[in-house]
Amino acid sequence: MGVPFTFVHAADLHLDSPFKGLGKVPDAVRESLRESTFGSFRRLVDTAVLEGADFVVLAGDLYDMADRSLRAQLRLQRMLTELADEGIGVFAVHGNHDPESGRQARLDWPAGIRVFGSGTVECAEARRRDGTLAAHVYGISYPTAAVTDNLALRFAKREGAPFHLALLHANVDGDPGHDNYAPCRLAELVGAGFDYWALGHVHDRRVLHEYPHVVYPGNIQGRNIRETGPKGAYVVRVSDTGEIRMDFRDTAEVLWREVSVSIEGLEREQQLKERLLRAAEEARAGAAGRPVILRAKLVGSGALHRQLLRDSLAEEWLEELREWLGSPDERDDWVWPESLVVRTSREADLAAIGEEDGFLGELVRRGLQAAEDPMAGRTFAEEALETLRQQPKLREWLTSRTDEEVAGLIRRATETVVAMLQDEDAG
Repeated sequence: MGVPFTFVHAADLHLDSPFKGLGKVPDAVRESLRESTFGSFRRLVDTAVLEGADFVVLAGDLYDMADRSLRAQLRLQRMLTELADEGIGVFAVHGNHDPESGRQARLDWPAGIRVFGSGTVECAEARRRDGTLAAHVYGISYPTAAVTDNLALRFAKREGAPFHLALLHANVDGDPGHDNYAPCRLAELVGAGFDYWALGHVHDRRVLHEYPHVVYPGNIQGRNIRETGPKGAYVVRVSDTGEIRMDFRDTAEVLWREVSVSIEGLEREQQLKERLLRAAEEARAGAAGRPVILRAKLVGSGALHRQLLRDSLAEEWLEELREWLGSPDERDDWVWPESLVVRTSREADLAAIGEEDGFLGELVRRGLQAAEDPMAGRTFAEEALETLRQQPKLREWLTSRTDEEVAGLIRRATETVVAMLQDEDAG
């Protein structure tokens, strides 16, 4: 029989993330993003206090870079001191973004803050605020950025506590969307004898297993349009019998959103304007007063599709949408459209054209086949872009695209070529 206690599980703080590619955004947007990781961590600290947490675990990537900024280190020290002053302990490890080998300022941590080293898996006692032993917490940091060993195999439970919590920054079961650092298998974690694996590294919130719990909380603040929606941490309550209850708490300071706006049934540009504005205002209303960086994706098929294929038209719509929504300098709950992408289609027309003989029919058939078959699509794109792939940045960009994105590119390219050829014939 154990004792009831509460802890907060967070990971991937990425304090002082630089948010690259912000050269053309308004000052208010740039400054909000620059401060967002700190604001999110402030929300995390406040959550731990308000929820009555006994301790907090931070599963790696506290900082965004190995040579962490002094500003990030001083902010972290200050906020961890606030937790210590409340009697809330903190247990942390470093991950691939902030390994031990990175440059660090000589700062003192307050009592009750434990950052595990990289030499071996260490074990520490986690206590409730009244001093009662609640759990053993285990952890190991990354010595350098690229750790390819299976660190999970080094964990061994030490008797003497009613609950055992393992802290690990790792890629479980080879998630292809993340660097394969400290790779391990879910079956290894489940069979290791621990009650809770507090994971970091994957920025999506996932519960991989229950009893024992194997959990990714995701990062606390989205850093780009691929990290949309709520971001935060889990408040975990453990009963005296070992029952676990998890509650997610959103700590994001700035929200990234992607909305789909259909052109189905639209005949006039005015109707599209109204749908875009409505989608943006709905995103604002759902943000609970926080700023939103928005990507609008035009989807569906309709009368406006052919016009939307015109060069620069999407950029014109984007600039106008920004004007309609107003300057981010004028209100705190601003919405800034970062892009407008056209993913509309004329699938029925393409299918009919693909049945025709001749060059156009053959072109459409090949394009549709490549868009529907991921392997064929990859091959098609690589062959078509062979010259461009000689440029490192373009090669990296193409390699990072998902199969769905490649399919979308091929489909849109096919539609654009068809529209151009038909316009030429009509002229």
